[in-house]
Amino acid sequence: MPILHHRTRRHWSAALLLCTMLAASGCMNPAGQSTAPTPVPGSTEPAQKSPSEGTAKPPSQPAADPAGKTPGTGSAAKPDTGAKDQPAPAEKPQAVQVAAEPASIAVLVNKTNKLPENYRPADLVDPKIPFIFEEKLEKRKIRKEAAEPLEKLFAAAEKAGLPLSGVSAYRSHETQKTLYTNYVLKDGEEAANKYSAKPGHSEHETGLAIDVTSRSGKCAASDCFGATKEAAWLASHSHEFGFIIRYPKGKESITGYQYEPWHLRYVGQEAASAITKGGLTLEEYLSGAAPVSKP
Repeated sequence: MPILHHRTRRHWSAALLLCTMLAASGCMNPAGQSTAPTPVPGSTEPAQKSPSEGTAKPPSQPAADPAGKTPGTGSAAKPDTGAKDQPAPAEKPQAVQVAAEPASIAVLVNKTNKLPENYRPADLVDPKIPFIFEEKLEKRKIRKEAAEPLEKLFAAAEKAGLPLSGVSAYRSHETQKTLYTNYVLKDGEEAANKYSAKPGHSEHETGLAIDVTSRSGKCAASDCFGATKEAAWLASHSHEFGFIIRYPKGKESITGYQYEPWHLRYVGQEAASAITKGGLTLEEYLSGAAPVSKP
């Protein structure tokens, strides 16, 4: 029995030595487990990351649909309202009205109101005023009702030291047609429409309108007349004799024509005063009055 005990101690000593050697090589760890040390709680050293950690790839985009649709949004196309494809509707031109009473001193003649084609005033006369020409032409004439007030206006302007001359008064339908056609050939229809009227649409055909200028004739029917003392006097005093500046500055969208400080139109003293003092055009003045034209 003593001998067996001695051998047993030797066997245990050898086994202990073997285990000590194997422990150094990791034999005490389960197979397949990492030998990396476990972080100590509260340590300030961050745990080491793998190369892909914290750089996650963005979610993959859905494959593009051949028809241009995104999966999940529904394959039905939105109803086409035509809003983008349909052009804006063109504005319809206003219907032209023919004057019911072309001989009235309140007759409205403009781009949408015209005189009968065969109209010619029955009371045309030659006013006793100077013109920039000497010939006895039709454009000297004016309606009798407007002739005397015009003579008084010229006399008052001369008394104020601003003598005037006539440039053009009455025009027949045929004359206006020729003038308008020539202007269109020269400047084109769009440009001509800003300063010239189509036949039947010209106030000169009424026999109630006249273009005037300074006695010298300088700036006759030209923009430079607007800067003269004569133009300023006419703007302030024409209404006293029944005349208005028919195409005032700043009212082009209403009258349809550019500013013409030389173009006078006879409407009678009462209407002229109301129009001038109210800063109106003839169109605006007549807008609340009884109709002066018919379809």
